[in-house]
Formats: sequence, C-alpha cells, structure tokens
Amino acid sequence: MRYCVAPLEGLTGVIFRRIHHRFFPGADKYYTPFLSPSRDHVFTRREKREILPEYNEGLPVVPQLLTRRAEDFLWAANRLFEMGYPEVNLNLGCPSGTVTAKGKGSGFLAFPEELDAFLAEIFAGAQGPVSIKTRLGLREPEEFGPLLALFQRYPLAELIVHPRVQKDMYKNTPRRAYFARALADSPFPVCYNGDLYTVPALEAFQAEFPAAERIMLGRGLAGDPALARKAEGGPAAGREELRAFHDQVYEGYAGAFGSRRNAMLRMKEVWFYLIHLFGDSQRHAKAIRKARDTGEYESAVAAVFRELELLPELRPEW
Repeated sequence: MRYCVAPLEGLTGVIFRRIHHRFFPGADKYYTPFLSPSRDHVFTRREKREILPEYNEGLPVVPQLLTRRAEDFLWAANRLFEMGYPEVNLNLGCPSGTVTAKGKGSGFLAFPEELDAFLAEIFAGAQGPVSIKTRLGLREPEEFGPLLALFQRYPLAELIVHPRVQKDMYKNTPRRAYFARALADSPFPVCYNGDLYTVPALEAFQAEFPAAERIMLGRGLAGDPALARKAEGGPAAGREELRAFHDQVYEGYAGAFGSRRNAMLRMKEVWFYLIHLFGDSQRHAKAIRKARDTGEYESAVAAVFRELELLPELRPEW
C-alpha cells in the first residue's frame, strides 16, 4: 500500500513535512496546501517558501494548485515542472465556502462543461503529469457518475477521491461505494481519502477493497504522526519521540515566523489533532487552547507529556 499525506491548510506546510519525514518515515508523498496562481503569474514570497526546491530537498512533494483558469494553472504547473517536481495536483476537493463561492475547489464540480474545457486545455499544455483530488460533487453523490466519466476522458496521473460532497464538509460518513466505482472503472490509479484514523481502520479498509493500492492520510496522520509507519509494520510513536518532534516543529515555526508567540498559535492547530493521541486529555487540551503566552503554552505542553497516558491508537473526537 502507498500512503500519502493530505494537504491540510495551516498544518502540513514545509516546516511540518520536513520534520515529520525525518521523525516518521513511511509516507510516499506529501501534498502541499494549495497554491492559488493569480493572473500576475508570480509566486508570492509565502508560496516560494513552500515550493522552492531547496526547501523540499529529499522530500517526495507534490504541489497542489487551486484555480479555475487554465492559463493560470498551466503557468504555475509548468513552472513547477521546470523546478523539478514530477507531478502537480489539481484541487477539486476543497469545501470551504470562501473557495467554492468563487467556483474553485469542489465548487468547480458544479460546472461540468467549464471543467471539461479546463481539463482539455491543461492536459494539452501541461509539461508533466497532472493528478486530481476531488469530492463526489456539490450537493448529491449522484453527481459523481458524470464527473467520473468526464475525468476518464483525460490521462490523469492519479485520481484521489474523497467520497463526500461539498455540503457534507467533513461530516457524515464517506460514501465508499462511489470510490469503489472509480477504483473498478478507471484507466488511471485511484487513491482513497477520508476518515481512516487508525491501523485497524486501515486494515479493515484494505480487507474491503483489496484492489486499492493508494491511501491519502489527513486528519488521522495529523493526530498520529506515526500512522503511516505503523501501517507498514513499524513502531508506534514513543513519548520522547513525540516530544522531540513537537519541539522541533515549534522551534521551526519560531524561526520562520520570527516570533515564538506566532509559533505558539500555529502549534495550537497541531494540538487540535495531536491531543487525541493522549488519554483523559480534556483539561490539558483546554489549557493549551487557552494559553495566552508562550510560557503558559510551554507549561501546558510539558504537563501533557508528563501526566497523560499515550494511547496505542488515535481517538478522534473532532
């Protein structure tokens, strides 16, 4: 089985993925949080920190693009291919209202004729492989049938299916029957994404879909950084290992932001998921969430590692 890391905005950026790869090998690819190429055809300073090759040396990284203008996609994709990236991913899955209101992300799925024209243009002009991450549609899962037929007309490097619709956001149960249809009928590789948080869940998924060879891990890996390693037969994360991982990510953010307070705010996003790997953590989670300065934050984190039981598997409650 091949495991890749989902693009989680505010979490799986360059600092997190470099340190994660160092501590917890096992992921075959890391997808960047989406880049939004503009009509100016210039990468911003923030985007350059994510995608310049020197920041991702030794990492298997796939940049993800979010746009509905083929011209902008091709400029960014071909520039990324020139940098040496072997693949670029198109985001048709983001369910955020601010994104879908512009007809981007999963919002683009509501305009199949425009999407068809867009795909025709980018596959004619892209200088390297293009994969797609998609949802089933905007409102109803039945939208996926025509969309899948549309995708199958193009030479996708891979189709990553998150079997929810946009209006689900991250609620409701993923509709795996639609993933099964894509897996059975597609001429390109198909990857599954959605609500696989533990090794037993991964094993059950593989038993249900023995033909599946690719899984994208998102919130499960954010909560249990060793999930891909464990799935490959490696050890669970140890307390000291997790503490060292946390400290290096924290210091990495502090250096990048030039501010320990800003690093603390970003680490609170990490803890939103990571805290669920510890038992009886409600009081400690609140202390981290309510920390007003770095001293309070660091004290709360020390208490987690000193006082709480480290669970063998994640207990997601988000």
